[in-house]
Amino acid sequence: MSAQPLPYALEVSPDSSLQFTITRDPPADGGEGARCLMTLRHTGLTNQHLAFKVKTTQPRRYLVRPNQGIVAPGSSETVSILLVDKDRQVLWSTYDRLGQSALDHSKDKFLVQSCAVSDEFSSQFRNEPRGDGGQYKKELVEALTGMWNSATSGSNVPVFNKKLHVRHVVDAGASAAAPAAAGAASLPATFQEGQLHDEVASLRRKYDELVAFSVNLTAERDILNNTLEQTKRDLNRETATRTALEKQGLRVGGRSQDKKSGKGWGRGVGEVPRGSGDHYVFAGREGHQFGIPGSAEERCR
Repeated sequence: MSAQPLPYALEVSPDSSLQFTITRDPPADGGEGARCLMTLRHTGLTNQHLAFKVKTTQPRRYLVRPNQGIVAPGSSETVSILLVDKDRQVLWSTYDRLGQSALDHSKDKFLVQSCAVSDEFSSQFRNEPRGDGGQYKKELVEALTGMWNSATSGSNVPVFNKKLHVRHVVDAGASAAAPAAAGAASLPATFQEGQLHDEVASLRRKYDELVAFSVNLTAERDILNNTLEQTKRDLNRETATRTALEKQGLRVGGRSQDKKSGKGWGRGVGEVPRGSGDHYVFAGREGHQFGIPGSAEERCR
């Protein structure tokens, strides 16, 4: 047995879900995107006017007009919900890549709230002109906003909540016809099947040539890299050999000079002239242990 409708509840149609039809191109009537209409009807179970407010989990994706208002007893209000064109394109791209199943689990939702208002409050809205999309003027919009803030912040006014899910459906006929029409328009009238076959064969040959060229370039690059590495190794080996020979030549030269002069300290590498008066220090200590004069008396000898 179904529950009796609440007197302060608006009858919402459609009842459970809002369906948006997604197309490849914008609407032919010049609209900005996919659109859905929702009807809010006063059931007449109360003589009071009912206020409504429409909310969504995706406020940047949908444009709702009007998003709040007053419904008189026995009358109804039509709410237009527009899916903006940018998101329509995103949804179409998703469908084009993954199919309808990718759109079947939309998490977008709408919430329609309604409550009864006093005659004094509703009298402000009688015979008031409304702008584009059924919107009230600024003062009345602010009055509605204040009323809803009070109603949803712990007041004793009962509020009816109606949730609706969103379905995004692609027009199968339009989606199938659009690619076929586009393909037919892109081919010249004189383009025969034989010409198409020749064109495909020519493109395949060019593709094979590009692949072969790419392979050859890769092989040449590898050869050059190997040659460069080998050259670097040879250069390093040659540099090390030359450095070793130079060091060996200096040592040999120093010894031969020592033998010719007949002195323990040669005039080569590490020579310390006697009687020069200089004081040499190695590793932070006096040079006695190296046979180097360390005191003034020793330097004078």
